[in-house]
Amino acid sequence: MRDLSRLLQPQSIAVIGGGTWCANVIEQCRKFGFTGDIWPVHPTREEFAGIKAFAKLTELPRAPDAAFVGVNRNATIDVVRSLSETHAGGAVCFASGFSEAAAEDDTSNDLQAALVQAAGNMPILGPNCYGFVNALDTAVIWPDQHGCIPVDRGVAILTQSSNIAINLTMQQRALPIAYAITCGNMAQTSQAQIARALLDDDRVTAIGLHVEGFGNIPEWETLARDAHARGVPLVVLKAGVSEQARAATVSHTASLAGSDAGAQALLDRLGIARVTTPAILLETLQLLHCNGPLAGNWLASISCSGGEASLVADLATTRDLTFPPLTPEQKTGLRAALGPMVALSNPLDYHTYIWGDVARMTQAWSAICALGIDLTLSVVDYPTTDRSAWRCTVDAALAVRAQTGRPFAIVASLSELMPPDIAAELMAGGVTPLHGLDEALAAAEAAARIRPPHALPVAPAPAIDDTRTLTEAEAKARIASHGVIVPWSCRYEVRADGIAPISDPRTEHTGDCFYSDTYAIKGEGMAHKSEAGAVRLNVAQEDWESTARDIGTQIVLVECMVTGGVAELLIGITRDPAHGFALTIGAGGIWTELLRDTATRLLPVTEGDIHDALKSLRIYPLLTGFRGNPPANLYEIETAILALQDYVLNGPDAVAEVEINPLICTPDRAVAADALITLEDKT
Repeated sequence: MRDLSRLLQPQSIAVIGGGTWCANVIEQCRKFGFTGDIWPVHPTREEFAGIKAFAKLTELPRAPDAAFVGVNRNATIDVVRSLSETHAGGAVCFASGFSEAAAEDDTSNDLQAALVQAAGNMPILGPNCYGFVNALDTAVIWPDQHGCIPVDRGVAILTQSSNIAINLTMQQRALPIAYAITCGNMAQTSQAQIARALLDDDRVTAIGLHVEGFGNIPEWETLARDAHARGVPLVVLKAGVSEQARAATVSHTASLAGSDAGAQALLDRLGIARVTTPAILLETLQLLHCNGPLAGNWLASISCSGGEASLVADLATTRDLTFPPLTPEQKTGLRAALGPMVALSNPLDYHTYIWGDVARMTQAWSAICALGIDLTLSVVDYPTTDRSAWRCTVDAALAVRAQTGRPFAIVASLSELMPPDIAAELMAGGVTPLHGLDEALAAAEAAARIRPPHALPVAPAPAIDDTRTLTEAEAKARIASHGVIVPWSCRYEVRADGIAPISDPRTEHTGDCFYSDTYAIKGEGMAHKSEAGAVRLNVAQEDWESTARDIGTQIVLVECMVTGGVAELLIGITRDPAHGFALTIGAGGIWTELLRDTATRLLPVTEGDIHDALKSLRIYPLLTGFRGNPPANLYEIETAILALQDYVLNGPDAVAEVEINPLICTPDRAVAADALITLEDKT
């Protein structure tokens, strides 16, 4: 881990180059009040931007703490080498044309490798990078406008996109931004490493990251573990849901975005909240700055409009949020403040009977803001003209926060209806100003999802090239050897004079089998046997030969049918080089495509992880005995999944994909009725 403290908290800044961008860096330093040394470096100018210039780096009074390298990509490598040799604290590499341009320029990857080699142990940001704003120490290496103001403490925002960073700093939401840092190509110093360095600054209250690709998973695990230990919550805006976004990510930053399900599973495993828009990212950071992570997802809402109360309740139905019924203690306190004319509920319409009476508003709002409520929302929309009659809401909110110490937020139903001066006053008093009802609820959901990271590291899943697919019989033999229960089966060759058994691949192991008196016959060598009519069920033994001939394949698989099932699951593990082995658990059989009811976890998983995933499925009631039907054996399901994991992680094969569909779940067993395995072809 390189020491980034001199780079990010510099006392001296060298600006190398003579273009407009370099002049902008110096201008931004002056405007922001940077009090350290600024040293322009240019081979022919005696002064630059009104400051004495130095012809060479070696002429500087001392090695700079930070440098902005604003020369072309080829010259950047030489400058970075010189900075490293003079023991500078670090550099921002502004030039583009490195790995992000690999599709257009065959030399770009080589240039990036040369840049990393030239830097040596000196940390660099970029290339293709704007740099950073440190609003705590008024240190700016930033060649453009920004919206930051000096602060004493606040959140950090890291993004690979310089343009998104600029936009986020321009927010008008009273969010104190301590650091805004762009990462660019991350040729040497990764986003996770930068965020980890910020944990050493106890003025940072939360960290928001716009992520296009994760890269080194162990670095993110270290970040998540250390952030949790230090009480600094993390929230991620992750790109890459759509195919277009994934394509843009690769071309823009040369990052491997990977599958979105894998990305979500990784964030869940790391205990990091995920959001979907820049606005929700900012709102979540506001909540985290004021309160830290929410203890849970129980909310209360109070407003002086029935329409707003209904809207809050409706919007919450699409999110993992709960508005619990009012307790007797809450009702007593509310009744004392509001009188008998208000129907008490959560969300609450408290009408306007007490509007303007700060003492009674404080009493009512404090009553609903009770122990057990993780966040209380007071919906207030401020007019754009005379706001004097709305002063009572600010005073009451600040009093509630001061008296109760509970998380409390003022929410404007539209972002335009939260004035910046009101937002700043609320924020200063510990009340979170939230902009927009839907954004507020999304932020609450995210702040409630921050958890301690998983204790087990993610199992690596390096990419493989050529693959081959096993037959169903071969696949069942592999997983059965690791403990998955499969039906008794035997392969038969269809000949002119009848059907003849082929050496059963299962005879070489002692895996458990399911036996029954009814049989299924399946044609071998077809990817979608059911759709092709190559699966026949409930075949009597005397009809094996005629059924096999009717299917029409040279080889058939005869196996016992699994009876007594109460539910069918899909269990799959795929190799995701960007995130690890992704385990998918979901509705199986004919319901797989129809319901799309799945949960994804990264390997390795524990029994508890599997149980939590099962409970998240809509079909979970089937597994526990729906409407008087017998329940499935959850222990056997978990055992089957752990056995499949053992095959992938500890077996002899480099597995690209393994799928059981369906895993038929009975009150006693969990049996793999069908299996597919694709693995590395080493031939």
